[in-house]
Amino acid sequence: MRFVFFGPPGAGKGTMAVEASSEFSLPHVSTGDLFRSAIRKRTPLGLYVKTIIDAGSLVPDQATIDLVKERLAQPDARSGWLLDGFPRTIGQAQALSDFCPENWVIDLQVSDPVLISRLSGRRMCSGCSHSYHMVFKQPKIDGVCDACGSPLYIRDDDREASVRNRLLEYRSLTEPLVDYYREKGNLVMVNGEGDPKAVWASLKQIMLDLHALKH
Repeated sequence: MRFVFFGPPGAGKGTMAVEASSEFSLPHVSTGDLFRSAIRKRTPLGLYVKTIIDAGSLVPDQATIDLVKERLAQPDARSGWLLDGFPRTIGQAQALSDFCPENWVIDLQVSDPVLISRLSGRRMCSGCSHSYHMVFKQPKIDGVCDACGSPLYIRDDDREASVRNRLLEYRSLTEPLVDYYREKGNLVMVNGEGDPKAVWASLKQIMLDLHALKH
């Protein structure tokens, strides 16, 4: 069972992948988490990536491909995985097909106004990286993480100007993947708007049905 969770920034890829990872006991491989870990550790790649992410731009293909390829080669990914945030370009998709082909691509459909609202309201914990939202998932104490008590902050790439830039880049670079995967015959579009529990219930059944088609 190898699924790619696809869609623009803020579409809910991470939220749905976490649910699916728990339900199907598969590793949730998030390029965002992989890069943030490198940034926290201040590795050369992490420092390089930070300057790009802070500007609201996409990380170059080869750096992302190398990181994902290394992760999918680990033992826990042998029986399957859930990819979140990769591939984002045709080049990345072609590389994935070479070293570890996907079974299905889930395209979460969300409109731009909803995406901007979701992303600009997000807050991250500076300690444990828990995610909150000023409308949908507020902390019990304003500005403080429920889980570890650390201060919350706004990621630079979640500020509205950066969000708009990310969406523009997504439309120009990543949206062509819709046609790429449609031609391959493994693209499934899912409505990502509405209550997350309802979206997950629908997505879970779709994933079960798709998995059954492969067996």
